[in-house]
Amino acid sequence: MGESVDTTLPGHLHEPLLDGDKQNDVELQPTAAAYGAGATNFIKTCFNGLNALSGVGILSVPYALASGGWLSLILLFVIALATFYTGLLIQRCMDAKSDITTYPEVGELAFGRNGKIIVSVFMYVELYLVATGFLILEGDNLNNMFPNVEFELLGFMISGQAFFVIVVALVILPSVWLDNLSLLSYISASGVLGSAVIIGSVFWCGAFDGIGFQQKGTLINWKGISNSISLYAFCYCAHPVFPTLYTSMKNKRQFSNVLTFCFIICTFGYASMAVMGYAMFGSDIKSQITLNLPTGKISSLVAIYTTLVNPICKYALMTVPIVNAIKNRFPMNYNTKPLSMLISTTLLVSNVIVALAIPFFGSLMSLVGAFLSITASIILPCVCYLKISGNYKRLRLETVIISGIILIGIVTAIVGTYVAIVEIVGQI
Repeated sequence: MGESVDTTLPGHLHEPLLDGDKQNDVELQPTAAAYGAGATNFIKTCFNGLNALSGVGILSVPYALASGGWLSLILLFVIALATFYTGLLIQRCMDAKSDITTYPEVGELAFGRNGKIIVSVFMYVELYLVATGFLILEGDNLNNMFPNVEFELLGFMISGQAFFVIVVALVILPSVWLDNLSLLSYISASGVLGSAVIIGSVFWCGAFDGIGFQQKGTLINWKGISNSISLYAFCYCAHPVFPTLYTSMKNKRQFSNVLTFCFIICTFGYASMAVMGYAMFGSDIKSQITLNLPTGKISSLVAIYTTLVNPICKYALMTVPIVNAIKNRFPMNYNTKPLSMLISTTLLVSNVIVALAIPFFGSLMSLVGAFLSITASIILPCVCYLKISGNYKRLRLETVIISGIILIGIVTAIVGTYVAIVEIVGQI
């Protein structure tokens, strides 16, 4: 696929993945990263990595566990390990060429222009659907807090959920018009703290506000396994950000340590939330755990309000890459402020339309996880690494392992996507 690539690479591509001391530094491009090319230390990179990995998936992991049963928790750890490994593969792909700074450029190095296009499409569609999920999440939680909002407009009955989606979109609108999103980037960095607050609030609600952790649940539910895998995969869909984190580091030899730290902390958080939520509500758990929390308790309100604030702050940052990609399709003399505002507004309106047409947060995130996250975070890094390193020509243990991951990823993506689409169609 695409143009051929020279697979005669530096020896470091064939060294052990976790031997950070032997990795060569990568030269940076001026446009490398939003976090500051070559200026970020270990602690700040860890914080940025945690912010990338800890997202709205924290709300759906209890539902994922309930879908597959207690034993499906093992799959969370398997996916965490697989995505950690593929994160290291992306790093090694970037080490192959000094001027690579983005995920699509990894695809281009592996398979030429077609590879860049494929990686870009998966990135942008994933960002688009996650941004749509933000609106659905906001509408669901506000409708849960104010359940009796419903009215007729121009002969159409507007439900509370639809009304709140539109209201939140209007609140978000000014943020997508900003040229400089540096302020929003600082606000969105609160995502790590927000995830911790949500976990703490849910624990408090279960331990001290009368709900308890009494539900026994089901050991295994084979029918829901594919849904569990898809939602777990959605939690680890930060791979497009990893090149940015890598190029931003002062000492790139520490990147594997950054990934290790971030994956351990986030996996502990996801597993804790999954176990708590399932033990609190059992099979009655909803697609977002905040929808199960009693709105009269302070701990519940803290969790719900934290859930509401984060997506509003992060929406613009999620859609900026899409807006910039569309703008770059126009001639330079058309790249004006009005054009940027028009594209941003149109994108937001389209997100609202999709959110109103498919207001099913759990099912949509399951589709994103199955079709996009598994492909972008598991399959593509493996395929690109095999091509760039030339290991696909050699029968090694690593090649067998990576090939196995690709095969399992493809099967899981196909089954999960089919199940998610059937579920969405059944709810429309």
